[in-house]
Amino acid sequence: MSTHFDFLVIGGGSGGYAAARTAREHSDRVAIVDGAATLGGLCILRGCMPSKTLIYSAEVLHLAQQGKRFGLDIPSAKVDMSELHQRKLRMIDEFSEYRQEQLQSDRFTLYRNQAKFTGEREVTLDDGTVLTANKIMVATGSVVNFPPVPGLSDVPVWTSDDVLELDFLPESVIVLGGGIVACELAQFLHRAGSKITQIQRSPHILKEVSPEAAKVVEQAFRDEGIELITDTALKQVEKTDDGYRVTFEHAGETVVREAKHLFNALGRKPNTAGLAIEAAGLETRQSGHLVTNANQQTTNPHIYAAGDVAGPHEIVHIAIMQGELAAKHAFGQPVEPVNYDTLLSVVFTDPQIGHVGLTEAEMTQRGIDFVSADYPFDDHGKSILMEAKYGYVKTWADKATGKVLAAECVGKDASELIHALAVGVSLGTTLADLLKVHWYHPTLSEIWSYPLEDCLDLINEG
Repeated sequence: MSTHFDFLVIGGGSGGYAAARTAREHSDRVAIVDGAATLGGLCILRGCMPSKTLIYSAEVLHLAQQGKRFGLDIPSAKVDMSELHQRKLRMIDEFSEYRQEQLQSDRFTLYRNQAKFTGEREVTLDDGTVLTANKIMVATGSVVNFPPVPGLSDVPVWTSDDVLELDFLPESVIVLGGGIVACELAQFLHRAGSKITQIQRSPHILKEVSPEAAKVVEQAFRDEGIELITDTALKQVEKTDDGYRVTFEHAGETVVREAKHLFNALGRKPNTAGLAIEAAGLETRQSGHLVTNANQQTTNPHIYAAGDVAGPHEIVHIAIMQGELAAKHAFGQPVEPVNYDTLLSVVFTDPQIGHVGLTEAEMTQRGIDFVSADYPFDDHGKSILMEAKYGYVKTWADKATGKVLAAECVGKDASELIHALAVGVSLGTTLADLLKVHWYHPTLSEIWSYPLEDCLDLINEG
């Protein structure tokens, strides 16, 4: 015997919930399977919300410690890790409560189990229950990756989950990796008061962003006192009596670093283990992501995938867009594929990084004739008085039409500033259109007017 649904979702995170919520508009036979210990998904429980709560507190602490630069006498400012941890828990509870209520409401049939495929439209739960559905959505997210570094899988290292749960200040930490999570949490720990050594295999951290943007963050990290070592080859990870030892090659030499704790931040991978995807005819890319088409259908047209398990961008708002699109398509509704040409991405280091639109490499590959211009924060009034001089803003525009194709902001509050240009890029506006905006003085936002004007001048001259 089995129970049949019109739409079945495996995973109740951002992408899965968005799909289920959208499917519910077309059917009352919608089920969600989520066997996690706590409902809510990665973003709310162990990702975006807890990390940004901690990062913001660390920024406030950092500013307080820099009080003399602002003409302030702040005798002492230090972290209270126990209270910081409790504040983070309160924030998570506030965000997760609503999601949990929705998942557990009578709008959906919720199964608190693990699932695996046992047919093209069938899953079997870990208690033996068999479920079938007209359409199935896989939204199982991602898990921490343990690459083949000698010793890494043999010692009890921290992952981002552990760092986000800290209620004490670690004396010293070696951070392995230079991705977004690695950089954001390395800086958080450093600002909280830990001695940080960050080891990155590539020549630059943050391979997801432009080399120019990465260099600004690298300089800021080193200026703050983080020991950042790039262009390395990891050779060995060991547990010592007093902590951990990491051996690696750098600049032709063998280098050793030791610390009390070791944080594996070498990325995440799609969470497909245990799903028995072969039973449903699902295929993966070399990256491990499920193969999907523009409608989020997998290689089995009755099964969809969204979010981190599908890619190509592991970002919450992308997961939501993919989930909603898939559910609409499953019920025969007209849909438009997610437009990745207007992708918005953010890194919450300090300085922050925000980018919207195509990368310069993508423009070149497509043969687009473009102009670009940038302007530095260290020559801008508001950022100077804020002692926020790291970084720049940059814009790209089509040379023939003046249409704004992309923008990048590296600096104070870039996560907020980038949205002004995200509107322009997403709506296909021109340089001239954006220069009609009242860019108020003195604000950080008005810095956009300078590269916009320079790009327009380049087109008019040319």
